[in-house]
Amino acid sequence: MKKFALLIVALMLVSSVFADKRQLSALFSYSTFYLPGSNQPYVETYLDFDARSLVFEKVGEEAYVNAQTQHMDNKNQYRATVEVTLVVRNAAEVAYVKKYELKSPVTTSDTATAFTFLDMQRFSLPNGIYDLELSLHDKASAEKPAVYRDKLVVFYEANKPSMSNIQLMSDLTPTTTENMLSRNGYDMVPFINNFVDQKTTMLKAYYEIYNLDREVGDKPYIVRTCIEQQENGRILRGFENYRNRPKAQATDAIIDYIDIAKLPSGNYSLVVEVMNLANEVLMKKSLDFQRSNPKVMDGAMAEDNVATSFAALITDEEQLDYYLDALYPIASSYEVEAARNLTKTKNNVVEKQTFFYRFWMRRNALDPESDWLNYRRMLTYVDEHFSYPRTPGYMTDRGRVYLQYGPPDFIRDEKNFVGALHIGQNPMDNPSRAMQNVTSSATDGADSRGTVHYLPYQLWRYNLIAGEKPNSVFLFWDEMRSGYYRLLNSSVRSEVHTPFWERVLSQNQLDEDVIGEVGEQFDRGY
Repeated sequence: MKKFALLIVALMLVSSVFADKRQLSALFSYSTFYLPGSNQPYVETYLDFDARSLVFEKVGEEAYVNAQTQHMDNKNQYRATVEVTLVVRNAAEVAYVKKYELKSPVTTSDTATAFTFLDMQRFSLPNGIYDLELSLHDKASAEKPAVYRDKLVVFYEANKPSMSNIQLMSDLTPTTTENMLSRNGYDMVPFINNFVDQKTTMLKAYYEIYNLDREVGDKPYIVRTCIEQQENGRILRGFENYRNRPKAQATDAIIDYIDIAKLPSGNYSLVVEVMNLANEVLMKKSLDFQRSNPKVMDGAMAEDNVATSFAALITDEEQLDYYLDALYPIASSYEVEAARNLTKTKNNVVEKQTFFYRFWMRRNALDPESDWLNYRRMLTYVDEHFSYPRTPGYMTDRGRVYLQYGPPDFIRDEKNFVGALHIGQNPMDNPSRAMQNVTSSATDGADSRGTVHYLPYQLWRYNLIAGEKPNSVFLFWDEMRSGYYRLLNSSVRSEVHTPFWERVLSQNQLDEDVIGEVGEQFDRGY
């Protein structure tokens, strides 16, 4: 969370709390949208003022007439006025500027100010990176204006699929009279905060998808909305929606709902993924928020419930140590260190049970036991299939990957693979270099026909790993032909990447710039 001298940035899309010596406070955020038909991006800005932070003055006759329409009976009416200046610059040039006075609703006294009021602006901007400057000045205050500055990025490519920002909503009602809050038949009041308290039981989000028909034609597609924990990026079960959209089009406006009544306190991300019918992720956007929900127990409050939980059933300390140690494939670095320190102690069953229960509560507060039982089933599998003398299955590379990402969608298991070396598989497009490999292969262990003998290996493919491109691949090799496989290379960004890995797997039968048959298998995922 960024902090500035006069404000605190609160929302992912640049939300801020202004605060001068008089505690003038207003939440500010913006979202960017797009009109595909005219190839025109535009920006919406939102300001939500806390009226208690402003100075209310007695109003004149005009305001009194307006107040009568609000069923106010006396002439002692008050309101506050804020001078708002918004300037957007592209380098040294001013791309947009607006200065205006924003008047609060009229009140019956200068202390009847326990409310907020909203201002929204909408204006067009071409693609670019801008400097945004917002100045707020309470007209009845002698204090200097509060000024907020930040970068504003606008980028939508013509005729290419894209998605607007995700905008949370506090209220949606059918439109009766068109106004600035009207959109697609609804009046949408934006929720201008990243702090969601226990009063909010339903998270309402609005976003738009553009030009998807250019990618998938008029075919149906899927929108997945879920909530992830910020600390580990894990999706919380019970907090996800799948929407089947019947037809891709130039603009698709979506109002989404997720029930968060049972979402415990914590830091989360609301994630939206657009997928085709093959479950390939085409687009992804996220919005961070902080949840406060003390009525729902989170991991930090688990002690009082451990005694009646599944964790209390694990009473053998040696087995408990084993389970704690086996969490490392899915644990954060902090959790790994804490678990290892616990396993070094003895006669400490209750504390270990508490840690174990908290661990699973943080991942699924609604049903932590189901997550643990699913993990235990996978743990049993890796111990049965991947263990090695003095090395449990979860400590092997294959076991760790299996536990971290789940069962692979495809496995290719080769014990004595012999691949043909083809001309023209040189990334440098150098046929003579490839021919050199064929003619010299006999001295390197392959026969004169241009074949390559590989050490035993397994290729695992995952159709979809969150945050990765479709068809992620892991390649494990048995260097000593002993049955112990280590991870040699992967297409997943956070995993092992070995330079010239196929040359290593072929025992130097391939030159560094040549792709053999196993390299082709890796690239296509089978």
